[in-house]
Amino acid sequence: MNLRFFDTALFLYVASFVLWGCSARYRVLGKGAKGCLMLGAIVHLLGMIVRWWESHRMGFGYPPLANMYESLVFFSWAVVLFYLIAFMKRYPWGLFGLLTSFFSALVLFLPIVVGMDRGIRPLVPALQSPWLIIHVITCFLGYASFALGFLLSLLYLFELRSTEFVPPASALEEGTYKTILGGFLFLTLGIITGAAWAHYAWGRYWSWDPKETWSLITWLIYAGWLHARLVRGWKGRRTAVLSVVGFFSVLFTYFGVNYLLQGLHSYV
Repeated sequence: MNLRFFDTALFLYVASFVLWGCSARYRVLGKGAKGCLMLGAIVHLLGMIVRWWESHRMGFGYPPLANMYESLVFFSWAVVLFYLIAFMKRYPWGLFGLLTSFFSALVLFLPIVVGMDRGIRPLVPALQSPWLIIHVITCFLGYASFALGFLLSLLYLFELRSTEFVPPASALEEGTYKTILGGFLFLTLGIITGAAWAHYAWGRYWSWDPKETWSLITWLIYAGWLHARLVRGWKGRRTAVLSVVGFFSVLFTYFGVNYLLQGLHSYV
């Protein structure tokens, strides 16, 4: 049953994307785009709750955060959530909403395209810990915030002329800074909780597992971004490019490590 909620959310995100695109010519459709995005986020959340409930009924009882499919579901929802909370009112330009809708729809659609297992499966012993919820949520809230920063940086690099549909460069820079700062704080918490979990499970805080190593690399890239912005005074294209580089590091940490490198996180 939970998959029906996620498929409905996907449909609403696609509808939001289409309406955002049409709102460039017919501004009134922007309200419909926002409505579809908000409704999609609600349906999406209900799907995660139902999946958790179904897991309990099957005797597993774990939150839907324990494998690649479930992490993608949460990641997609978190991107929309951050946009709705932090940007929808303060950044009314439709192009950013359009990209957010497209990105979240793409993340939800990806498992269907690649034939990923979307069923509820037993939790592997290593993940049977209360740390699972804290660690995964903080990491993926960080990834979601970085994703929005990536989208804003792309808009900046394309140097589109500011209109009622396209954000001005100053708003793009400000938004990128806020998303990267927020993402950095969440990722820091994710690394700390991951280390605590590792100590609890294996008796050591750090083992240089590929996922740990690439998480640290990603953290260092964004730490460098904040240092360059706040201390060195970097602005404009340089920070936008570094933001894009940082998000590619996020993607490799998320996907590349799981499929190309073997380690303690290979089951995720």
